[in-house]
Amino acid sequence: MHERSSVAELAKTLRAHLNRYLPGEKLPSSRELVEAHRVSPVTVSRALARLAAEGLVVTRPGAGAFRAEPRTAPAVKGDTSWQEVALSADASADQVPRSVDAGGVLATLAVPPSGVVELSGGYLPANLRPERALSAALARAGRRPGAWSRPPVEGVEELRDWFARDIGGPSGSVTAADVLVTAAGQSAITTALRGLAAPGAAILVESPTYPGLLAAARASGLRPVPVPVDADGVRPELLAAAFRASGARVFVCQPLFQNPTGAVLAAGRREAVLAAAAQAGAFVVEDDFARCLAHEDAGPLPPPLCSEDADGRVVHLRSLTKITSPSLRVGALAARGPVLERLRAVQTVDSFFVSRPLQEAALELVGAPAWQRHLRTVAGELRSRREVMLTALASRLPDLVPARVPRGGFHLWARLPAGTGETALAGAALRAGVSVAAGRPYFPAESPAPHLRLSFAPASGEADLVEGVRRLCDAFEETGGRSAPPAGSDVAGPAAPE
Repeated sequence: MHERSSVAELAKTLRAHLNRYLPGEKLPSSRELVEAHRVSPVTVSRALARLAAEGLVVTRPGAGAFRAEPRTAPAVKGDTSWQEVALSADASADQVPRSVDAGGVLATLAVPPSGVVELSGGYLPANLRPERALSAALARAGRRPGAWSRPPVEGVEELRDWFARDIGGPSGSVTAADVLVTAAGQSAITTALRGLAAPGAAILVESPTYPGLLAAARASGLRPVPVPVDADGVRPELLAAAFRASGARVFVCQPLFQNPTGAVLAAGRREAVLAAAAQAGAFVVEDDFARCLAHEDAGPLPPPLCSEDADGRVVHLRSLTKITSPSLRVGALAARGPVLERLRAVQTVDSFFVSRPLQEAALELVGAPAWQRHLRTVAGELRSRREVMLTALASRLPDLVPARVPRGGFHLWARLPAGTGETALAGAALRAGVSVAAGRPYFPAESPAPHLRLSFAPASGEADLVEGVRRLCDAFEETGGRSAPPAGSDVAGPAAPE
């Protein structure tokens, strides 16, 4: 946060001083800027890069930075209003509009302004990412024989084999032949939806659920149909009824540490979920995004649903992004039978294949001794951060503490009192210096109650979590709100720590 602020301040200062130089004139050297502004060489480099991106300066390796020549006058603008008709006019009145609304996703991807405590994101902060191990892995990967050649479209065989072992476990229920390497989880979701459901079809989704799933479904012309989730995961009797009512042939779920509720699908419901899908002749897309995000006190995790599926009904999704870095866009799909060829064809048409150097770097990372140490470090840190946030909420906003606390994932799902304007509250929170995620984008239909999703992962440290909750309390006061009623909510997380 401090480095980002320094870059912004230096860029602002240099931008204000550019008029002192003629177009093409050389600016002070990086060393001079470091000494004059008392910042690091990295800050100078990033500030100059920002000005270069704005077209204000030109950098020449070995020569320095120069004021850019004035831009030529922009071409006369045309009339793009015709696009509103072209993007909205469907050939058939029965066709589902393929609207692309990324608002719910962008809310968690947006980088908060400098000085704002981030309780809205879905990635690890820089100090918890394995950046040194990633850098070493990328360097080793670049030296591998054939690292820059074209990979197999289904993925590098050694990486597929690692994913197969990680997904299938000791039973060996998944083999490398069942795995397709993808560009992380979002790409895997999009590939699965396009491969399994025809445009205009209904698909069943948990309610609430991950906004990126809803956006991907609607962009593909699909109709998300909600199936309610409670503290033990999706309700099988409602799932079976939704299959019958909608005619859907796909159900997308997150059985482990569901986003946003944190729920774990109860042991007694697993067989019923698979049975409901079998009765409907449907696929189950299992988004297992949080398996590496279990907290230190999570205990033994239930196996993936795909390990209990002999008939190829479950399409399993896995990603390395959440546990490493937003920029390590590597994940996997695991499936059996003809559906795998369908998914392979969809991904090939969309993007050909995942960058081989990135695949090789991922393979180097998970094969290094530092990998298991990283997993243990994150598990301990997430447990600690969870407890810090719970303690801060109990002190200032006690009714926002969920009745059952998740032992995995990045966040808490806080139910607000009926009638609370969650969007207004999120806006007030941002003005108070803390970013939170309003709950409405997580619901595929009408929301039964207002919620906030509070993430304890992206903040730089535990002190920021305490400060963030304090600022959230200020936002409640600004909007005239109060904390939620005692959590007897039907949407919570798995069992509270003992």
